[in-house]
Amino acid sequence: MKIITLNANGIRAAERKGLFPWLQQQQADFICIQETKAQLHQLPPTQFMPQGYHYFQADAIKKGYSGVALFSKRQPLSVEYGIGFADFDAEGRWVAIETNDLIVASLYMPSGSSKDSRQAFKYVCMDHIEDKIKQLKKQAKPFIICADWNIAHKKIDIKNWKANQKNSGFLPEERAWISKLLDEHQLIDTFREVNQEEHQYSWWSNRGQAWQNNTGWRLDYHLTSPHFKNKVTQADIYKEERFSDHAPVIIDYQSN
Repeated sequence: MKIITLNANGIRAAERKGLFPWLQQQQADFICIQETKAQLHQLPPTQFMPQGYHYFQADAIKKGYSGVALFSKRQPLSVEYGIGFADFDAEGRWVAIETNDLIVASLYMPSGSSKDSRQAFKYVCMDHIEDKIKQLKKQAKPFIICADWNIAHKKIDIKNWKANQKNSGFLPEERAWISKLLDEHQLIDTFREVNQEEHQYSWWSNRGQAWQNNTGWRLDYHLTSPHFKNKVTQADIYKEERFSDHAPVIIDYQSN
């Protein structure tokens, strides 16, 4: 089972950069997209709906902002748009599907870098997402949350960790929350299950020469229920082409 997650930074811009022919080649079972920046009626199916997939999208009320999508080769039993927190759901930040044996979600956590009020909102959203994870754990089915978490977990996950300790995305409270998800809630950071190397980043600032110098952050994770521990066969960050300021994170799982 192959699953891809990508913050597209505008799905229409990513389409122009060749995202969809590449996705068609990958033949992933599930594709999770964050930051679509488009509403469903703005996306012609011939360009944006790869053959062989069911497609679901949660849009922000504000046009050209946020939004998440999920492509599935499997026909879902149900689709969930939002987590029941109105301010979060109005920004189009969660879509999840349930199949016969699995729950897959595409999540876009807010950034707190623009102003203090957005960082405060991010903390509130973290609490609500933790509640959502508690709900998922009570269900019998394994789950995978593919997301731009907007948090680099450890020093290994960010190039300039010393300079960013007081910046949103690498604040002690944010990092501790990811640790809590992994330790107390026993979620699995599946990329790190098989890849402990340094300099494995999924986002690069457009400022300076961040991409060229690989001055990046690992912000895009598959966090899963404990079911998937020891079931990751391969984990890659695809950087041969640039569809966005983020890179696709591709995880292969044993499906049984």
